[in-house]
Amino acid sequence: MSLSKKEHLVELNKVSKNTLMETLEIEITDFGDDFLVARMPVNSRVYQPDGVLHGGATAALAESVGSFASHLFTDLDTFFVRGIEITANHLKSVTDGYVHAKATFLHKGRTTQLLDIRVTDDLDNLVSVCKLSTISLPKKI
Repeated sequence: MSLSKKEHLVELNKVSKNTLMETLEIEITDFGDDFLVARMPVNSRVYQPDGVLHGGATAALAESVGSFASHLFTDLDTFFVRGIEITANHLKSVTDGYVHAKATFLHKGRTTQLLDIRVTDDLDNLVSVCKLSTISLPKKI
């Protein structure tokens, strides 16, 4: 018996226990064959001193979503995945609600992966555009 999508999301979110994703309250909300979506609340935990979303928190959301997507599409019995470079261009300030990050693959190679991550607000306004490179390395046996 296979799990429903809702049951998969519950299982995926359990992996975040005791991690930065839990600290920032990042929740995976959707996934498909070549994408993963998560959201993060915008509140005082992720503010800059002047009360707007911190770019570092946005980058943490983007790296979490992109790395998680790479994990989903990698044989984790044989390989481990690490982020190797992230860029983020912040375009709009956010003070409340949620930001939503959607990671899609630009390149899904055996060793390296390149993901495009679009971060939007609750009204679907583009907040940040990020790129993440990940690498899949063999586990030592």
